[in-house]
Amino acid sequence: MTLLRALLLLLILSLLSGCGYNAIQQKDEDVKAAWSEVLNQYQRRADLVPNLVSTVKGYAQQEQDVLIKVTEARASVGKLNMTPEVLNDPALLSKFQAAQSELSGALSRLLVVTENYPQLKSDALFQNLQSQLEGTENRITVARNRFVQSVQGYNTYVRSFPQNITARMFGYGVKPNFAVENEKAISTAPTVSFDKPATAPATQPATPPPAPAPAH
Repeated sequence: MTLLRALLLLLILSLLSGCGYNAIQQKDEDVKAAWSEVLNQYQRRADLVPNLVSTVKGYAQQEQDVLIKVTEARASVGKLNMTPEVLNDPALLSKFQAAQSELSGALSRLLVVTENYPQLKSDALFQNLQSQLEGTENRITVARNRFVQSVQGYNTYVRSFPQNITARMFGYGVKPNFAVENEKAISTAPTVSFDKPATAPATQPATPPPAPAPAH
């Protein structure tokens, strides 16, 4: 009886392996690992933001609005509790992506503001932070690209026959991938023009009001 059970178990395991169960597990883990690397790079950027803001504050006191928006965007990112379950929740993934995009935009505006401060640009600490941010942005791009490819491979596999049957039996569905929010805007070629801007017409001085009549 024991031998029969063992043979039956071996038969079930061989059938599961042949139907792609093990491959689904491997691809699912690949997606999770790629997602962890994306979070790792986003965390690296979030850790750098407070140092960057503190450095810029010393030189750009009058740019409080930009500094506050960067701080708020960084805090918004920190409030999101990202877990592997997010990979199966398109709404939460979209919310996470929106928060990261907001932080990216705030950082871009901050770096543009610093162009107005020659002493800040020449500061070694600021240059080091700026270099690390640029490197982090490149790492984020690479990590996101690997995540997109991992999700693509996983989704293609679990939607193919006969693996789709195995995936459905064990509750493995397709996973949401990164998407571009402004796809229409970035797909439109920018207009390049070297024409000089039109000169605004000279304004006529306002006619002074008539002087009041002297009192008698």
